[in-house]
Parts: sequence; C-alpha cells; structure tokens
Amino acid sequence: MNDNGGKCPFRGTRIGGAVGSEPGNDHWWPNRLKVELLHAESPAANPLRDFDYAEAFKGLDLDAVKADIRAFMTTSVDWWPSDYGNYGPQMVRMAWHSAGTYRIADGRGGAAEGMQRFAPVNSWWDNGNTDKSRRLLWPIKQKYGAALSWADLMILAGNVALEVMGFKTFGFGGGREDAWEPDRVTWWGPEGWDGKSPYEIPPQGGKEGHPSQMVTRTIRWEGDVKDDYYDLENPLGASHQSLIYVDPEGPNGNGVPLDAARDIRETFARMAMNDEETVALIAGGHAFGKSHGMTSPDEIGPAPEGAPIQAMGMGWQNPNGTGFAQYTMTNGIEGSWTPNPTRWDNDYLTNLFRFEWEQTRSPAGAIQWKPKDDSAPKTPDAHVEGEEHPLMMMTSDIALKEDPAYREICQKFMDDFDYFSDAFARAWYKLTHRDMGPKVRYLGPEVAAEDLPWQDPIPALDHPVINGSDIPELKDRILETGLSVSELVGVAWASAANYRDTDKRGGANGARIALAPQKDWSVNNPAQVSKVVAALEELRDAFNGAQRGDKRVSLADLIVLGGCAAVEKAARDAGIEVSVPFTPGRMDATQEQTDIESFEWLKPVSDGFRNYHDSSIGYKVAPEQIFLDRAALLKLSAPEWTVLTGGLRVLDCNFDGARHGVFTDRPGVLSNDFFVTLTSMDYEWEKTDDTEMLFEVRDRDTKQVKYMATRCDLIFGSNAQLRNLSEVYAASDGHTRFVHDFIAAWDKVMMLDRFDLA
Repeated sequence: MNDNGGKCPFRGTRIGGAVGSEPGNDHWWPNRLKVELLHAESPAANPLRDFDYAEAFKGLDLDAVKADIRAFMTTSVDWWPSDYGNYGPQMVRMAWHSAGTYRIADGRGGAAEGMQRFAPVNSWWDNGNTDKSRRLLWPIKQKYGAALSWADLMILAGNVALEVMGFKTFGFGGGREDAWEPDRVTWWGPEGWDGKSPYEIPPQGGKEGHPSQMVTRTIRWEGDVKDDYYDLENPLGASHQSLIYVDPEGPNGNGVPLDAARDIRETFARMAMNDEETVALIAGGHAFGKSHGMTSPDEIGPAPEGAPIQAMGMGWQNPNGTGFAQYTMTNGIEGSWTPNPTRWDNDYLTNLFRFEWEQTRSPAGAIQWKPKDDSAPKTPDAHVEGEEHPLMMMTSDIALKEDPAYREICQKFMDDFDYFSDAFARAWYKLTHRDMGPKVRYLGPEVAAEDLPWQDPIPALDHPVINGSDIPELKDRILETGLSVSELVGVAWASAANYRDTDKRGGANGARIALAPQKDWSVNNPAQVSKVVAALEELRDAFNGAQRGDKRVSLADLIVLGGCAAVEKAARDAGIEVSVPFTPGRMDATQEQTDIESFEWLKPVSDGFRNYHDSSIGYKVAPEQIFLDRAALLKLSAPEWTVLTGGLRVLDCNFDGARHGVFTDRPGVLSNDFFVTLTSMDYEWEKTDDTEMLFEVRDRDTKQVKYMATRCDLIFGSNAQLRNLSEVYAASDGHTRFVHDFIAAWDKVMMLDRFDLA
C-alpha cells in the first residue's frame, strides 16, 4: 500500500525529467475547448513587432538582392555541395514546399509566414534537407537583415533559381512577414508519424477536438477502389501526414499509377489547382534537378526537431560516405528526370511519353521507374564527373501518362512548348502567392500587372467617397426603408464575416454578398439578402444620380453602413447613445471578377455566430470547436468572440430566424440579456435528446421552457474562460461596456479586408 498521507500523488512529479513537461490540461481534459488558441500568436514572441516591414522592403534594391542570389546559385560549398554545380533545383524545391502547404478549404498553410522554419513542418520527412537549403541562404538573409523576411527570401530564391536555369517567371510580389513561433492552430493530420494516409484515420483519430478538424468529405471514384478509401480528412491538403502533396511511390507506396493520379487530383484540388495547373507544376518542376535515395531511410538520423543539440538545428544526418553529394538521401527515390537537369526544356514530358517505363527499386529500396529501352538518353551524375545513369520517373509521374485527362493536357504541352511555359509560369506564380490575398498587398517592382481570378480582384477606387453630412443622411435614409435591425445587421455581417485571415480572402469589400455564389448560400438567408440588397441598390442609384459632383457610394459601403446604422439604433433603443465607426471607400466587384468555384470554398458548413449547422455534413467534432475556428479566422480575441456572439443573438441575427440563443424579450435591442440569462441560476439547462445538440432553458421553479439553445450558446457559460468573460458583460455595470466592446469588435470585422487603406 502506498500511503501518501492524503496528499496529491502527482505533486512534484516530472515526466521525462523536464520542467514543463508534466501532464497539462490537454492531457487530463482532451476534449475541452482550447480558447487560448485565439491568443496563440503573442506579440512578445516577435523581436520585430515595432518594425515596419513593408516600408523596409520597399527600400530594398531588389535587383541587388537578386544578383546576390544569382551569384550564389552556381557556387558549391564543402558542407553541402550543389548538384550539377547549381543550387537552383534545390532552391526550387524549398520554395515549392514552403508554398505547397496551402489548402483552400480554410486558407491555412502556404509561404506567407515562413512556417517551414518551425515544427512540425520543418521536420516532415517530405521536407528532408530543406534545413540545408535555408542554411545555405543564411549569408544572404544575414546581409539584408530584417528588410528581407525568410518567407520572402525562400520564394524569391525559387524564382531566381528558375531564371538562372533559363525559365521566364510570371513575376514576384514581396510582403510576406515572418512568424516567430510554431503554428499551434493548424491541424496538419494525425500525429504518430507512422506514414499512414488520412484515409485510414479512425473516426476520432489524431488530435481529437482540434478546431480545424472539421468534417470528412467522401470522394467516390469509379472502378474497384473501395468507397471509403478516399475519405480525406477536411481540410487536410496532403494525402499522408508529413507530405506536401502525395506519396511519389503511389498511395502508401503501392506503385499503382492510376491510384497515384487519384491522390494527385484530390490533393492538388485542395490546394486550389485545377488539372492543367497540376500538370504544369509537376512537369515544370520535374524539368529540373534530381531525387535522392542512396541510403535506407532506417539509417538516417532524426529530423531537426529531434536532432541532438550539437546538430545545431539541422537534421537527417546520413552516416554513409560523406552523408551528402552522391550519398544524399531525401525521399528515397534516386535519379533525374531529364538529361539536362539545370536547363528549362520539355525533355521531362518528351521522355515520359517517348519511352515505356518499368518498375525498379532505388538503392534505398523505394519504388521508381526506368526506361525499358536501353537506347534512352542518360542523365549525368550530379557529382561524379563522367558517370551517367538511366533516367528516372516516379509512380506519380507515370500517373500523368496513364490518367486520360492528365494525358490530354500533357499532349497539349508537348505540342506547344510556349503554351506549356506560360502555364507553368502562371501556376508557379499562383502556387507561391496564393495565400497572400489581394494583389494590393504585394510589394516590389516585379508584381505582375495582370489581375488574376484567384486574387479576388476588386475595382480600384475611382471617385470621391461619401463623407461629412452624407453619412448621417444615408444612415437616416437606410432606416427609412423599413428594413429591420436584424435584416440590416444580418446582411452586413454575412457580407463581412466570410473573411478569413489565413489567406486574406472574403470580407465586405466588393459586395460579393450580392453575387453568386454567396447570395445563394443558405447560411446567408438568401431571401433576406435579396430584400436588403434590392433596397440598398435603389438607394445607391438615387444617391449617385443626384447632383453631387463626382461623389458616389458603392453597394459595398451601403451594406456596411446599413449595419452600422442598425447597431446605433439598437443601442439607442437600449438606452445608450453611440456612434459606430464607418470608413468609406469600398468598391463593388462584378460577377465576371468572381470565381464561383473558388469562392464556394468560403461557404461555412457551420457558423456559430448565426447558429448555423448543416446537419447533412458528417461532422467529427462538436459545433463549438468549429465555432472557435471561425473566430480564429476572423482574428478575434476571446473577449471579441464572446461579445460579438452575445450581440448578434440579441440583435436576432440567427440563420433563418431561429430562436436558439435569443435570450431576450427585446430582440433587435442591443441589450446584455444574452449574458444575464446565460449566467443566471434561475434557469436549468436540459438536453432535448442524446445527441446533446439542442437544449431547453427552463425556469428552475416552474419548469416551463423559457428559451431554446445550441452548443454554440451554452459554451459561453460552460467553458471556464468564456464564462468568466460572459460574467463581465452580465454584471450590473456590464451593459455599457458590452455595447462599446461590441461596436469595437463589429468595426474590426467590417474592416478586416480593407487592405486598400494600408
């Protein structure tokens, strides 16, 4: 018997002997709502928090920077020699892998913050030896210091590498600011690093309860593949944990090209690429360099995050030979795709289709392919003078030949090399800039002049905007339309709140709430959108048709202004006179400027702000987890998230007029009733069934049902951190604070996409 005298048996214990590694909240309560993720990026972690990166970048001599990178490309250092005497292919791979983590479902990943420098991305096996690439670039980064972020440098190095090897790029935009700590928000897939595909994840596998682990979307293919084989965890972009795209040997190393084609199509689509862009990127990228597989992966040392301290941040140490040059090990496949691995040409596609290919194994044991014809051209050894090797293809390369749609695109590229070059240039530009948001955010002299559909273009402001007496006059005229507070606030919120800060998409600017597909999303209450937009368009036309010089007002501005006017009225009806900030200058996008397929990815499947939850989706996490993720996409702090939810509830902005969470007898009035009810002990909260999705709010004495609620309502009373915030606004002195905090948070959301003011 262990007699501890009644003391806590865990007090003073350490796991692994390290302070701070003791079991924490996540260990003891793994399903708790991790509200602290909203505050994951502490300014205290950023040594450049007072530094204006945009101004510093504008002061760079970009030609001089590129000249330094260009000079570096054709050098070779002893500790990591360049293949073929050219670091170009290595830098292209680094840039590609930095950008290739982007996923369109939630806008996370990508190159914009230089996350390749931190775990887990820096230690994915598919990023093997990118640590050496960044270390090779350190002298250039050191020279230009804070004026050139790692995020920009990695992409710029890839661009210059392509140019050095004879390729004309589409352009380059700077402005990516570095992160300064690991990403604690993004869900990258199951932990365990066992190489299993997300297809094989158990229903609650991996990091259960993470807010980004939203839903599973079943992808069904024709043929003999089991229906559940392609159940990819949404929003994951890669087919396996620790990959950028797909297993080059085929799914789970099965060596089947058509299976690889299915993986390629789905993963590239999740990274915002269509079939032509996919083929262009693969065929263009594989025109350069080689793959490395000279040593069994079992012999390679740990990744950077697991390497011993004396490795100084570099991992994957190879014990064979020198450990580099002709002994290099990266993904296990060995060889080059073309006879001239540092020259832009069409040899990759020509050889892929000219020859028949047979499976073989690399020195590391990986599945790869070689030409059946011994007369096929050879490729030079990357380090040993005079030595030659057979050409190499991966299973994922053979997939382009065997998949009918990919094969047709390949043929088009082989028939027209200029067309292929342009397609690769555009696809590379999209790959490396997709997560930067609107083009107005790009910096530098090489930003492409052309507006591209994936940049969500909005016309530039071309007229004087409303000001002075115009704004109060328009507020009055909006309220005189007879539109209700809930209608005006609801449409303004729907217009702005699809913004996501991950890739700077969405938002009120452009008035795309009036365009397909957003006007038809059920979560936006299409009938209400149509009614409000029609009334505001009539008001806009009347205002712009009057003799006011060149001054005009856009529909986008009127939608936001209508919400502001309604919030002021709701506060006034609650006894508090306020003025809601409003900044004009938004413009209206056209339907032609709106990529419907791309924007469809912004449609919420669940939105706690409006108590919307699509029951047809097979969710794997609770609604409040997805709600937390939506708050994170809006850059909200926990207090902002709390106050906006309470305000939108009493302003009656639920989806389809639902009464859940509308804890007030005065809907449309900006009261603190939501919080007063939520924190009151006068009520009992009872689930309606075993799903625990809907709840009745009963009077504790009479047992009569007073209100209905969802999990996205109750979480603000059940979660310890959120309840403490709710109590602030429920207190006797909380109403005025609530109104002012709501208005500040409202203005923040309305302004999230105003990059034109930067």
